[in-house]
Amino acid sequence: MGRAIYEGVFDPSSPHADEHGCRSDVLAALDELEFTVMRYPGGNFVSNYHWRDGVGPVENRPVRRELAWGTIEPNTFGTNEFLGLCERSGWSPMFSVNLGTGSPEEAADWVEYTNGALETAITSGRQFDRAGAITTVPLWCLGNEMDGPWQIGHLSSSEYGSKARQAAHMMKLVDPSIELVVSGTSLPDNPTYLDWDREALEAVGGFADYLSTHRYLDNWSNDTAAFLTSGAAVDRQIAEIDAVCRYVAGRRRSRRRPFIAFDEWNVWYRTRNKSGTSADGVFPAHLVEEVYDLQDALVCAQFLLSFIRNADVVKIANIAQIVNVIAPVVTEGDNLLRQTIFDALSMFVGRRNGISLRVGYEGESVPSPDFGDVPMVDGAAILDNKEELHIFAVNRSIDDTVELNVNLARADLDVRSVDVLHHSDPATQNTWESPNAVRRVPGEMSSGPTPMVKLPPHSFVAATLSVS
Repeated sequence: MGRAIYEGVFDPSSPHADEHGCRSDVLAALDELEFTVMRYPGGNFVSNYHWRDGVGPVENRPVRRELAWGTIEPNTFGTNEFLGLCERSGWSPMFSVNLGTGSPEEAADWVEYTNGALETAITSGRQFDRAGAITTVPLWCLGNEMDGPWQIGHLSSSEYGSKARQAAHMMKLVDPSIELVVSGTSLPDNPTYLDWDREALEAVGGFADYLSTHRYLDNWSNDTAAFLTSGAAVDRQIAEIDAVCRYVAGRRRSRRRPFIAFDEWNVWYRTRNKSGTSADGVFPAHLVEEVYDLQDALVCAQFLLSFIRNADVVKIANIAQIVNVIAPVVTEGDNLLRQTIFDALSMFVGRRNGISLRVGYEGESVPSPDFGDVPMVDGAAILDNKEELHIFAVNRSIDDTVELNVNLARADLDVRSVDVLHHSDPATQNTWESPNAVRRVPGEMSSGPTPMVKLPPHSFVAATLSVS
């Protein structure tokens, strides 16, 4: 999509290009965020993508019309290049198969190409392409947003369920160890919301390991106070999707339930639903290159807080996307910029291992036009090996400073590190002229049984404390 791959992670003409044609400066920035699972190749793109176009000698790969975004696809970056990038970057690959214009057989062949252990015509081809070796692909999405009328090959839930079950059956016959993600609701505003999820899960049956759901939050109204409460939508959506997963497992009398793959999420609105979302044949096209501000970063943080709080049911969550297209990192020529959401993501790095704790909150509330009164402080906590407590808190108030006290079952807590993301103006952006306008900075927090940290208005704080 747009410049996510071409002129994003992959640009052989760049002076930053490594021996694989990937931009070393982009990859170095992404390494700071320590991504774990990377979903590929999309997205709406995948519903008209045929994986065989992207393997074999690069000079023999076909140039195709790309229907999802109105551009072309040269296929110079494909399966082999992505798997090599995953290996070098430490990412576990998560593939999405084409159930729009593609077939169950094509999906199973792709599993065989990457994971197959037998010597066949399909696996013999990869030895030439991949020059030696890389990890197999453990996670596979059964299509993308097939509930959406905009999707190429859009199907009803019953039609999709039948096709997805056929694909799942064949894919599992090739490699029984893979896990499968059923395409679920792409927009909660869709009239088929939850009905689609239930019917698709029931059709795929025991092959389903996860149910996908997507969400993009926005500030169309230009109302910061309301926008900072919109993270409550994520908790609600997770609860509703989880209810469907439990219901279907109950109807099947199964102890094995599907979990949630929140495999597209982000803030996206400035460049959405505008004439600029079609490339009109331009390649590579500057599409949906959102410029983020502080309030966007605070809402991104709230997505992650919700995923932490719901870690018992949300097992996968993928930000969309990583470079240029609604992304934490953008490029312009040979230059690179870290957006405000980059810093929000970076504050979770080094603080995400352990057990998610159920958090109680006593304090002020703020009004939300969609959710009534919501807690002024949106928070989450992780207990790491009983030795460290990681806490995260967003102050949703646009006016008031909050003194936040932390109490962990009468334990003594000593502060090890505190990061604060804040600016007096929540609409402040990192730009090429002012690349460091919004950056996380060290903060202060008291120690003791109930350590206290001050949260300025519209701010995000992450802290690590030792536990004794």
